[in-house]
Amino acid sequence: MMERKGVIAAGNMLVDHVHQIVQWPERGWLAEITQSERSTGGAPLNVLLTLAKMRTGMPLQAVGLVGEDSDGDYIMAMLDQYHVNRQHVQRTNSAPTSMSQVMTDPTGQRTFFHSPGANRLLDLPAFNSLDQTMKIFHLGYLLLLDSLDLPDEEFGTRSARLLAQMREQGYETSLDLVSRKGDPRYQPLVMPCLPYLDYLVINEMEAGEFSGLEMRLPDDSPHIANIATAASQLLAAGVRQRVVIHCPEGAWGEEPGREGQWIATQMLTQEEIIGSVGAGDAFCAGLLYGCHEHWPLAQSIQLAHACARASLLCANAIDGAKSLEELKQEIDGAP
Repeated sequence: MMERKGVIAAGNMLVDHVHQIVQWPERGWLAEITQSERSTGGAPLNVLLTLAKMRTGMPLQAVGLVGEDSDGDYIMAMLDQYHVNRQHVQRTNSAPTSMSQVMTDPTGQRTFFHSPGANRLLDLPAFNSLDQTMKIFHLGYLLLLDSLDLPDEEFGTRSARLLAQMREQGYETSLDLVSRKGDPRYQPLVMPCLPYLDYLVINEMEAGEFSGLEMRLPDDSPHIANIATAASQLLAAGVRQRVVIHCPEGAWGEEPGREGQWIATQMLTQEEIIGSVGAGDAFCAGLLYGCHEHWPLAQSIQLAHACARASLLCANAIDGAKSLEELKQEIDGAP
């Protein structure tokens, strides 16, 4: 039997229009834009393009829905540029491509205006007849995919049904969420998915929303004991292979029947960080590569940290991504 190889990433596809502004205006007044750039966004594109820039030759495939507009053209062109199979990226004239207008003031504070667009319409038929030689199926972001977030009588949610189908077809499954403080839908939308997941990679804020535990101590450092408890709870709720909860200071990784571990990261100073957009997706890409290649958990997390650090050094989600060789050199040279 042939060994499966490659990553399919599916779900939210959008374009970020990032604008530098002189100052945030009072209501009704004008503010000057001094610089604008466009970049891809959303979990599938960020993960796939980060993996593509590792230059490992791993097969990569995208699944999503974009509009018949210039933003949709841009996403298709980016996938072509990085040699990602876009056969299952469909186009619709019923909705525009999802996009965010991001306003960045001189302090670096960012304000987002988001249009969900075509992502709202992505539904189960889009996942028929995927390439069954691929190994990992990654879905993101739950809580932002309206059709897949709908209830399902048998599985609880349509996304749980989708993940169950993917596992049945032999894929290893992975899930990403959107960070939303106080969103009451975390438990009802995500818990039904956990028994059909191999890998869950989330940040400490999302873990806090699940568990109800404080993820930070009064001095704002990570509450590692509570992070570990949250990871154990998620494994107990059904995740099959790995739960990883990450934050700027490090990540807790745990596998069933094994003791979990905290892997600290090499922190960047505030001055070194150019942009945090997509750093979590870059972390996820590194971790999925390690999972794909059967790397030990600690080594997989170290690669994930290196991918996230590279992302933080650039303004958008993709420009900082490095080759696997460069990432390995950084890990080996880390203090």
